Amino acid sequence: MRRSVALWIALALLYAIFRLWYDGGGGPLTPAEVERYVAILEERGTEAARIEEVREFLEGDTGSDFVMANFIHFEDRPDAREELDRYMAHMLPALFARACHPVLAGPVVGPALDVWGIEGGERWSLVGLVRYRSRRDMIEIATDPAFREAHAHKTAAMAQTLAIPTEPFLLLGSPRWLVAGALALLGALLQLALGRRAGR
Repeated sequence: MRRSVALWIALALLYAIFRLWYDGGGGPLTPAEVERYVAILEERGTEAARIEEVREFLEGDTGSDFVMANFIHFEDRPDAREELDRYMAHMLPALFARACHPVLAGPVVGPALDVWGIEGGERWSLVGLVRYRSRRDMIEIATDPAFREAHAHKTAAMAQTLAIPTEPFLLLGSPRWLVAGALALLGALLQLALGRRAGR
């Protein structure tokens, strides 16, 4: 009995540690943080209009995680996908280190079936959804000096792109539930094994 209780306490602690890491985005960005990130973008020569868009996004931080919806149309060049793969070779470790990760990725299998008021919005090559733990994590990745070299591969790969942030109220298949289920299954199997050993 004591072993069983200790087992479930240990698994509960593991899950609590996971949630602290997975949801620990640090709360909304402070005005000082926003100014620091904006200053980095200005030093790099980022276009003023782009900086204002980023500033608005950072200043509206709610502290919640969000999903970036990415629509990509490749350049008409044979190595475009390889260039994107080089970009993702940098991005994936940077994402996973901050509890950020892809949610969905796949090639587009036909033209957009419903397009209103968007010129040139009929053709896309790839759609990807990426979960960010926080806006702080996103801008930390974007302002990392190593990101500049990786970003060159992204621009070489894409003729057009849209990146639209959204805070989902429904996200099926979240690791919060997957990890909880995996730990519950592990606990049940271990408890069964302990019960068999005790019955011998």
